[in-house]
Amino acid sequence: MTEFALFDTAIGTCGVAWTEHGISNVLLPGRSAEQTRNLLVHKYGAAAEAPPPAAVASAVVGIVRLLDGEPEGLGDVPLDLDGVPEFNRQVYAVARTIPPGATLCYGDIAARIGQPGAARAVGRAMGDNPCPIVIPCHRVLAADGSLHGFSGYGGIATKRRMLQIEGALAPDEPTLF
Repeated sequence: MTEFALFDTAIGTCGVAWTEHGISNVLLPGRSAEQTRNLLVHKYGAAAEAPPPAAVASAVVGIVRLLDGEPEGLGDVPLDLDGVPEFNRQVYAVARTIPPGATLCYGDIAARIGQPGAARAVGRAMGDNPCPIVIPCHRVLAADGSLHGFSGYGGIATKRRMLQIEGALAPDEPTLF
């Protein structure tokens, strides 16, 4: 059974869902805490809202710290990626190695999984990421350093803010389009 909880961060109210195997979904903030909760209730049902178990609570603390600007690594957070295609799992494994304050390009990840021509497929996998922040898709940029393809609420502005919090972009650094 999947359960979920909401938690407050520097960028708004996030959601986390888990199974007995690990975190299965992280939801970035919507327009409001109510919208975030409604999205989770729609997906899992109102009865699924519950206090997180210790491992999930620890991951939530790490996410909050990271979004408060502490260089918190989340690479050891257990995930339940049941049903996620193998290609995406490979992409996510590489993305999880990107430390706070650093970035890689889609092509870099494609090369690291042995498929150097698959930058667009990496981008699609990042767009399908069920656990943003824990799988730090916000740290993956276009080859020219621009911020493209962020599907969380707020789009590129949210991605930029997360990278600025981590120190990967200067606070007033514009993106290249």
